[in-house]
Amino acid sequence: MHPPTVEDVARVAGVSRQTVSNVLNAPQRVRPETRERVEAAIAKLGYRPNRMAQSLQAATSRMIGYRIKPADPHGLSSIHDRLLHAMSEAGRAADHHMLLFTANDEDEVANVQALHRAGAIDGVVLYGIGIDDPRPPALRRLRIPFAAFGRTGVDSDHPWVDIDNAAGTAAAVEHLVELGHRRIAFVSGTVGAAVADRCAEGWRTALDKHGLLDGSHGLNLRGEDTIATGERFGDALLDHADPPTAVVGANDTLAIGVLRAARRRGARLAVVGFDDTPAAVAMDLSSVRQPIEAVGHAIIRALLNEGGPTGLLLNPELVVRASSALP
Repeated sequence: MHPPTVEDVARVAGVSRQTVSNVLNAPQRVRPETRERVEAAIAKLGYRPNRMAQSLQAATSRMIGYRIKPADPHGLSSIHDRLLHAMSEAGRAADHHMLLFTANDEDEVANVQALHRAGAIDGVVLYGIGIDDPRPPALRRLRIPFAAFGRTGVDSDHPWVDIDNAAGTAAAVEHLVELGHRRIAFVSGTVGAAVADRCAEGWRTALDKHGLLDGSHGLNLRGEDTIATGERFGDALLDHADPPTAVVGANDTLAIGVLRAARRRGARLAVVGFDDTPAAVAMDLSSVRQPIEAVGHAIIRALLNEGGPTGLLLNPELVVRASSALP
């Protein structure tokens, strides 16, 4: 069960969400009898306001910072475009807007601090979160409100939203096992990338569930997230002494590279990607679709709203197409 939210308090007290916010932040604006009713609902539900979100609501710029990076010329992902659009929609509904800025990896926190001090932003959304990411603890020390797309190793003290990457990859493996595949390879980005590691965890867990893990030696390949790398992986897997009959990719970029290698060689190889990009649709590639629109709206709610769960893990959905046909 999720902790009670400000909406729950408003419903029990029979008032608007704004009235609850006024009781918490500006009680002098509320009539005594209404304030007592809201306070009674707070006590009854055990509601605990999110102080970080309260400071954000009290700010004045009504702008949310978001660092943008140059598009990867070798990648196919449209995830960040979809995420930014969803966050902009959610922010506008709450009378907030997105302020985009650029920064090097090592300068992001300093840039956020400068924007916050200048009153240009009230808070920031972080993404590309790593296991030992230094940004969340740095922003906590600076008392700058933020929400993260992704998880570190310790996330109990800040709001975050993430995709269950392990569950998505496991669903792809389950789909392939149901079709009769027993040699299922996995290709992903470099070791140490949090998303790639969680996808690999899902692949191993699903194989182990079906007693297929022991026979997967040499079927887990890591490298750069490019189509060329995926094509090279496809050739290496097809040249394996005991080649796989199916491959799961941690993203569509690598999966499409594998698919190109198989088609070039006339090999029957089932392939499933991850992200469900427009390229996956064009290539008729089965892929795991991330609910990015839901992520964007949830991140803005986590940043702006008091209360509610600290973290939210969303499940992706496998979209089956021709690339994962029967073996």
